[in-house]
Amino acid sequence: MPDSNPLDPEQGPIAPGGGYGGGMDLAASDAETLERAPGEGQEPGGPAGKPRSLWSDAWRDLRRNPIFIISVLIILFLVFISLWPGTIATQDPLAANLQRAQAGSAPGHPFGFDQQGRDVYTRVVYGARASVTVGVCATLGVVLLGSVLGGLAGFFGGWWDAILSRISDIFFGIPVVLGGLVFLSVVTNSTVWPVVGFMVLLGWPQIARIARGSVITARQNDYVQAARALGAGNTRMLLRHIAPNAVAPVIVVGTIALGTYIALEATLSYLGVGLKPPTVSWGIDISDASNQIRNAPHMLLWPAGALSLTVLAFIMLGDAVRDALDPKLR
Repeated sequence: MPDSNPLDPEQGPIAPGGGYGGGMDLAASDAETLERAPGEGQEPGGPAGKPRSLWSDAWRDLRRNPIFIISVLIILFLVFISLWPGTIATQDPLAANLQRAQAGSAPGHPFGFDQQGRDVYTRVVYGARASVTVGVCATLGVVLLGSVLGGLAGFFGGWWDAILSRISDIFFGIPVVLGGLVFLSVVTNSTVWPVVGFMVLLGWPQIARIARGSVITARQNDYVQAARALGAGNTRMLLRHIAPNAVAPVIVVGTIALGTYIALEATLSYLGVGLKPPTVSWGIDISDASNQIRNAPHMLLWPAGALSLTVLAFIMLGDAVRDALDPKLR
């Protein structure tokens, strides 16, 4: 058997890969095929393999939804005229000219005049401020109060859950319009805050029940049980693990309820117990115009149309958000 000397010039030196130089050398083209493939070895969560969360998927779906785009544009316009109504309405909404009472459209006054000779267009623009303020503030109050109470009841259960359920049943038994007539009839303040307080008082049980059920569902997931087994406290589990995964139904219901609260404010103002003059409100204008609908229908149609468009925009937004956040609808 011949001696295989690694220094034998006929056999050549042993290659680093374990064979002899002549048989194991790699060509340049072969070496290039062993390079790392694109995206191979990247850390999890990198640009190539970053997993999408529920919120990123929802945002992607919302951007492609024309209903969401239309509703957001309408709402942004309403917010703009609520903050700066003077940019598109230069008249005074309280300035009256009885000589033009119930007059129709005129140059500089496209919507005509009401029964006191006030410009209907200006009052429609300024009326958005009260309606949007009531809707947004009432929704924020209802969502915050209902989410906290319902979330705590769903997480801890026991006597806390039983007490909250019975209190919710009591508030659910109070008719909203009748409760507004009783509660707001004794209020002399003409600002929006008594109306907001009444809506929060009667609106939180609905959000509380939704938050309670969502927290109970999220509490039973495996990652919550794992966090509890690892020694996580109640505060950490609520804020870090349960709340982010239980807040989606609350957001959907709150978005839809915002339009409902705007309509409720107009209803209460129409009945004379909501906002009161000199506050400019669509409900007040509709109430004033209801007796003159045959003689001057424009007094009723313009504020009622603005109210309907606003409520419709928020309901459309809530439907779009619901479709994006509910995985069963995909």
